[in-house]
Amino acid sequence: MPNSFQDLNIWKKGYDLLKKVYQLTEKYPKDEKYLLVQDTRRSANSIIANIAESHGRYFFADKIRVLYIARGEAEETRSHLKVAEGLHYVTEEEFLNIDKEYEWLTMGISKYINYLSQNKKPPIH
Repeated sequence: MPNSFQDLNIWKKGYDLLKKVYQLTEKYPKDEKYLLVQDTRRSANSIIANIAESHGRYFFADKIRVLYIARGEAEETRSHLKVAEGLHYVTEEEFLNIDKEYEWLTMGISKYINYLSQNKKPPIH
């Protein structure tokens, strides 16, 4: 088990994607500041926050439950980005590039969930 959530590849990837989301949403129209910009940034932030929270949980069931939330937030972020592409706030190429990275992240979270599920050990008292 990594010593820090920052050592997890899924957290690192999520953090890199969060920075990309902030860069992309900077160019959205001003009237989206409290709508699509905020929703997209919130869900992208929630991914890495939930991965970090999962790392800090003691029981495997809790770790896994919080990772499922992180995976859901990744899918929500992908949806927000697709909406932005449909509204022409980002180009199709920008969307496809970041969507592919979010797909990788979602698969990585799923693999980590599977790993934790298969390697459960009872807590030592």
